[in-house]
Amino acid sequence: MDFFQSLIITLVIFTVLVLGYTLVAGSGASKSQKRRMQAVRYRHSESLDAKVDAQFKRAVAARKPKAYKIAGSGSRSEALAVRLNRTGKGWSVKQYLYASLALVAGVSAVLFLFTRAPLLSLGVGLLVGAGIPHWWVGSLINRRTNKFISKFPDGIELLVRGLRSGLPVTETLGIVATEVPGPVGYEFKTIIDRIKVGKTMEDSLQDTADKLGIAEFNFFTITLAIQRETGGNLAETLSNLANVLRQRAQMKLKIKAMSSASPASAYIVGSLPFLVFGAIMFINPDYMTKFFVDDRLIVAGLGAGVWMGIGVWMMSKMINFEI
Repeated sequence: MDFFQSLIITLVIFTVLVLGYTLVAGSGASKSQKRRMQAVRYRHSESLDAKVDAQFKRAVAARKPKAYKIAGSGSRSEALAVRLNRTGKGWSVKQYLYASLALVAGVSAVLFLFTRAPLLSLGVGLLVGAGIPHWWVGSLINRRTNKFISKFPDGIELLVRGLRSGLPVTETLGIVATEVPGPVGYEFKTIIDRIKVGKTMEDSLQDTADKLGIAEFNFFTITLAIQRETGGNLAETLSNLANVLRQRAQMKLKIKAMSSASPASAYIVGSLPFLVFGAIMFINPDYMTKFFVDDRLIVAGLGAGVWMGIGVWMMSKMINFEI
């Protein structure tokens, strides 16, 4: 078989494949024509379900692009500012950086006084100064998020009762801000304050959703935004949302109870290297003190600490189950 015969066979096979794909998937022109015909059918249909469906699609398409932008995605400083804002403590990025630098300097100085090893002292100081503030901020965020999620269905139920009694949405939001304690009342108060200064309710809710980064509140924001565009029984919709959020919380507790052995195993595995190091240090101090004076062992110890941190982070991701 010469070159031309091979070329012809290849072209035939390629043509058959292209024709087969066209027959199965359809051309782009036919798909676009089908979509236009379907849109026209929805627009001129007398069916109520078709009209509601078309109106729902237009409402979703008309939402502002800000709803699809991840908060803090612009830069690292912006992401850090968003994380600090989610703690509810009012800390600034400068305060966080100053505290981290002070922690690095303090830990490095104290460790240098005991070991006289500058490289080890600086390495441990950097690890502590970068790790502990990040861990502390994450812990505060998780604590505040759990408080918000636990009280949020109660706030929605209070909102539902206000709507069923005939009150407008903005007034019921103010009732939730004054009656529900903790982070829920504070965040709803910030929503009311934004509305008072001239922002729309959708923008105010979206700003709070960007700040919190909680899936439950995102559900609430999308529900209110779509309902204001499409209409319907808002009280019934929010009541169903409250039931869904309660069932979601119950499922989280069930998963936490069923997987309680995994965190214990992760803690044991993560603490074993440090326990063994301390035990050998207690039994044979002369053997382990070389890690504080020999540059090669110091570098090896710092590398092992970095890899241990990566392993602990991976284990934490494996034992955290999202619903």
